[in-house]
Amino acid sequence: MENFGLLNIIKEHVSNYFTVKDYYMDDKSFYFTIYNYDPKSFENLVDELDKMGYVPFLKEKGNFYEINVFKKRKHGKSNTNINIALLIVTIITTVFAGYFFGGGKLIDGIAFSIAIMSIIGGHETAHYLAAKKHGVKATLPYFIPAPTLIGTFGAVINVKSPIPNKNALFDLGVSGPLVGIVITIPVLIIGIYLSTLVPMQKDTIVFMPSILMGLIANFIFPEVPYGYMVSLHPVAFAGWVGIVITMLNLMPVAFLDGGHISRSLFSEKVHRYISYVGIAVTFLLGWIPMGVLMIIIMFWSKKHPGALDHVTKLTKRRKILAVVTLIVFILCLSPIPLTSL
Repeated sequence: MENFGLLNIIKEHVSNYFTVKDYYMDDKSFYFTIYNYDPKSFENLVDELDKMGYVPFLKEKGNFYEINVFKKRKHGKSNTNINIALLIVTIITTVFAGYFFGGGKLIDGIAFSIAIMSIIGGHETAHYLAAKKHGVKATLPYFIPAPTLIGTFGAVINVKSPIPNKNALFDLGVSGPLVGIVITIPVLIIGIYLSTLVPMQKDTIVFMPSILMGLIANFIFPEVPYGYMVSLHPVAFAGWVGIVITMLNLMPVAFLDGGHISRSLFSEKVHRYISYVGIAVTFLLGWIPMGVLMIIIMFWSKKHPGALDHVTKLTKRRKILAVVTLIVFILCLSPIPLTSL
């Protein structure tokens, strides 16, 4: 009985801005089919329902539109001390990673740390600034230290409020990878310049270059004598990691950056099929653990809800940027490294 009363209250709010054709509810949410649509009216409805602790999602439904109203998720307060502590620890672990990769030189460890932290930090800061631009609540980046070959599992920001429209969803998805690759390219150029030619050795990790890395390496080392290989400087290794990070984040799967971009362009159903393709490509390139993680994320989350307003179209500039981003993704495709025999 209480839910029916709430349904009528929410219907009054919806009716203030739209003509309601039909409405009903289930255990989790309220549904309203409406005739007309106006982005500004929907923004006002979002503000009103937000004060009541509810969030509306708008999508097309045949010749009409449907508003789904859900109870707003609660988020705890952020503690920036955690961000700072994780940042400091990750700097230390990445210095150690670069130190060991460079053969025990502290300067190489520091150089690697600066390079990799700039790439990862730039990537996540871009997401943070894109969120702020569109009024989306988000935390500062959380860096994740780890005892791995690169000393970290990367970084994340926690988005604490719904994304208002397709343009905002696209911006949040595309900002990190594009800023990350802009930082990665000069890092890679500097790193390959610092790299050396050495005789080919057994049991050496061989990095399978992406098209982008191959172009840069061929320009700096146009001829590699038979029996020799380019021994990557730790900074070049950081650049390679930056390419892999960009590639994996641009996989159009679930809630990854590429998933946000895909969801801003397509319907939920099409986005799901594209996610399957992204997972398959990840496995084909040999990134098995990441592919498994993608499957877990995809089936655990069940679906990508999209933006609150999933009716407003992407701007022409963003559609052009989507094509540019696809080209970047192709240039960054990288198989997993192999061990020389």
